Amino acid sequence: MRRRLLVVLVPLAVLLVAALGIPHSVTLAEREMQETYVDRLGDVGRFASLAETALSSGRTEALQQELTRYHELYGIPAAVIDTSGAVLLGPARAYQEAARAEPALPRIVTAALAGTRSEPSGEWAPWDGSALVVAEPVGRDSEVVGAVVTISDLSKTRSRVLLQWAQLAALGLLPLIALIAVAWPVSAWVLRPVRELDAASGRISQGDLTIRADAEAGPVELRRLAGSFNTMMDAVENAVQRQRAFVSDASHQLRNPLTSLRLAVESMEPHLAGGGRPVYEVAVDEVKAMQRLLNSLQASARMESIRTTSPVELDSVLATRVDRWRALTATSGRTLAVDVPPGLRLLEPTGGLGSILDELVSNALRLSEAQVVEVSARIDGEVVAIAVRDDGQGLDAAERGQALRRFWRSPRHQNVPGTGLGLAICADLVGAAGGELLLEEGLPRPDGSGHGFAAVVALPIVRD
Repeated sequence: MRRRLLVVLVPLAVLLVAALGIPHSVTLAEREMQETYVDRLGDVGRFASLAETALSSGRTEALQQELTRYHELYGIPAAVIDTSGAVLLGPARAYQEAARAEPALPRIVTAALAGTRSEPSGEWAPWDGSALVVAEPVGRDSEVVGAVVTISDLSKTRSRVLLQWAQLAALGLLPLIALIAVAWPVSAWVLRPVRELDAASGRISQGDLTIRADAEAGPVELRRLAGSFNTMMDAVENAVQRQRAFVSDASHQLRNPLTSLRLAVESMEPHLAGGGRPVYEVAVDEVKAMQRLLNSLQASARMESIRTTSPVELDSVLATRVDRWRALTATSGRTLAVDVPPGLRLLEPTGGLGSILDELVSNALRLSEAQVVEVSARIDGEVVAIAVRDDGQGLDAAERGQALRRFWRSPRHQNVPGTGLGLAICADLVGAAGGELLLEEGLPRPDGSGHGFAAVVALPIVRD
């Protein structure tokens, strides 16, 4: 989150620095080039004045020496040319070599011979390689007899411009570095409560209702948010504790009266006449059903009171269960097949993965009239899918859609011992661990009349 905040702030700061720095850089380059142009313009103006006097008097030796000395001192070819473009005075060879590399020179010279002072030639950007050509007419109007032309290499000028740009860039980096240096700890201080809230929400999703956020750190707004979060969690934890306590206490308090009621009903058996026995049997069955329901409610309250999940090796869970399942299936004349690859680690729900698998295998044996029960596992993306399949009666699609509701039972199972809570409790526990309990078609029935039932526990994988 802190990196995402910096990803937003730093580009904005870069745009701000660029918006201020680029115009200033252009201004610096233009000023540097303008100073160079004005300097050359002053030189050619002076040479043009001297050339007019020298050409009219025929005394050109001093001007020739001065033009040669100017070229030796500054490395800039300066020449006096006639109206045909031929060099009259100055370093002719150096001038001609420089002139061949400047395509804009003929246009500038033509304008100067026409009596017009030309604009500077070429691009002045530091990355451009053209020279600066400046020409000044010798004479005025129709009396122009030639022109003074200088061809200046701008590499030093452009180097100065690049140096100034580098200095500006370095100065522009300072506020960016300062922004990052300040924004990193400040963003950590601002976002720490958000990260703690995120971590607390993750722990809560795993069933830990005791977690609380730090309401003493960070900005005022986030401290208020953390305080509201803690208040909400206090209310949620109290409500859940009251609910679980009610279920546990009610189940416990009803156990003794139900036991007494069952003893009282069963003690009536020797005194029953022939017509009262059916009623007696119904009463005993109902009392037994109520006792099973209370046992399920107490088991549910105990399992849901465990708040934390933890990684577990599937092999270690199966090692404590498979032998028991094989004994149960062998006793009832059925077959158990286990196909689970070794080394699978997953997040165990509260109450234990073994208890959930026990319930699913028990359902397959009690309710499905299956001959084969298969327990398998596979990795499916980021989850481990553990499937308990059978080849028994199964449930159709409509029944599978209702089977995870509490107290729901199939019409075919009304006379089979059970409470309708097992699958619902398992689904809640698996969901609290970040997984899902899926009901699907099972193994093909031996008679080919359809498929049995399958319960698939999908839990998050734990990678080393």
